Amino acid sequence: MIVLDTNALVFWTLDRDKLTHAAMTAIEEEEHRVISSISIWEIGLKVKRETLVLPLPVSDYVERLKRVEGLRILPVDDRTWLRNVELDWSHRDPADRTIVATAMLDSSPLVTSDATIRSFYQRAIW
Repeated sequence: MIVLDTNALVFWTLDRDKLTHAAMTAIEEEEHRVISSISIWEIGLKVKRETLVLPLPVSDYVERLKRVEGLRILPVDDRTWLRNVELDWSHRDPADRTIVATAMLDSSPLVTSDATIRSFYQRAIW
């Protein structure tokens, strides 16, 4: 299993040229890809704030994600929230913390372009 952060998800589904070779290889070689449902929230906020432009409405994008073979959207459950608040990390972004917690719970690699996440989580790939 491999976890994709929000940017990696958007790049992988809409603009693969923005992924590094290592990130693309890691995603394509893994049979089970996972995103946290908090990425949907983050995408929605970015679209609403006009810092992200999608070629379709967010609801349609999410429906398409649900049909991507080998991709699962994990809910943020109590276990994930508890891991999130237990992180010994001063980073305050709730989405980043939740995505890292999701990866950590199963010791999964995490594909991310975010240098702050990569400096904290040793299994990060970019």
